[in-house]
Amino acid sequence: MEIKNIDSVEQFKQIVEENQEFVLLKHSLTCPISTSANQKYEKYSETSDCPLFRLHVQHARELSNYIADTYQIKHESPQVIKIADGEPTWNTSHSDITVSSLESNC
Repeated sequence: MEIKNIDSVEQFKQIVEENQEFVLLKHSLTCPISTSANQKYEKYSETSDCPLFRLHVQHARELSNYIADTYQIKHESPQVIKIADGEPTWNTSHSDITVSSLESNC
C-alpha cells in the first residue's frame, strides 16, 4: 500500500472520516532512529492492505500536536499510531517500531 504524506489537521480529519482504519507514522527528518523506523514502515507498506499515512513533524507540528491533544497520546518521534473507527487502538515508538510489530498490530 502506498504511504501518503499529510501535513494538515484538515487532511487528517478527512482521513478519519473516510477510513474505518489506518496507520500513521510521525517521522522526524533529522533523527536517525526515525530514519530507521521510516525504513521499517516502508518495508511494511509492501505487504499491508491498510491505508498508510506519514507526517513529517518538522513540517506538520500543528497536526502532530492536534493528534497528541485529541487522542491523549504523548507525542513521540518516531511514533506509529493505528486508528480504527476514529479512535487509537495501538501506538508504539522509537526502536519498538519494527516490521514484526506493525504486522502483529496493524
